[in-house]
Amino acid sequence: MKLSVSQTAKLCGISVRTLHYYDQIGLVRPSQTLPNGYRYYDEAALSTLQQVLFYRELEFPLKQIRSMMQRPDYDKRQALEAHRELLLLKRRHIDGLLRLLDDTIGGIVMQENRTTLETLRAAKKRYAKEAEARYGGTPQWKQSQARARSEAEEAAALTGADEIFAGFAALAAGGVSPESGEAHRLACRWQEHITAHYYDCTDAMLKDLAELYVQDERFCQNLDRYGAGTAQMIHDAILSLCNKER
Repeated sequence: MKLSVSQTAKLCGISVRTLHYYDQIGLVRPSQTLPNGYRYYDEAALSTLQQVLFYRELEFPLKQIRSMMQRPDYDKRQALEAHRELLLLKRRHIDGLLRLLDDTIGGIVMQENRTTLETLRAAKKRYAKEAEARYGGTPQWKQSQARARSEAEEAAALTGADEIFAGFAALAAGGVSPESGEAHRLACRWQEHITAHYYDCTDAMLKDLAELYVQDERFCQNLDRYGAGTAQMIHDAILSLCNKER
């Protein structure tokens, strides 16, 4: 079985642009490239892509994913099984929310939902720790794991992120240049926010995140919920900031 780029992207819920980028950086190569440039992915390539998407779900940087997967002791089966369990947890969580919504509409008091968002977070944390223990995480990853946050602190971090993204959305809607002082200040604020709540965010890491915001369709769609063009504005503002002398 071989799938085209568009079929593969649709099956895995990512953009064609993301697939091209993964090929460009040597992370997921197509199994066949025809003379006319058409790319095709077989089962082995799809398996590799699923593993990459699992580690992206755990917020591993692309460079670290590539390094882990190239190790001779890398356990592909373990990664795929963990990905499957995480997806099942997500499905049960969504099913529970749908039941809760149906019962609320019908005026029925819903019993406690066993698969909660906390269950999902716990699973993601467990898998991340397993990967870090097996393959050795970056100092930034260890730092992020070490920063235990209360529910209030986590809520505050999310609220701060919302405010920053809303600011970028307003700039995009107003046609403000990503090279403007306003855009640079927001990009600085986002870098400082990451450092304050997660890990020390260098310019290089910030630029990697900027590429992710436009390359990964899931991130792009999430950011564009604040307003059309938000993801691109963040990307452009970050690159403009990091490419100037500071």
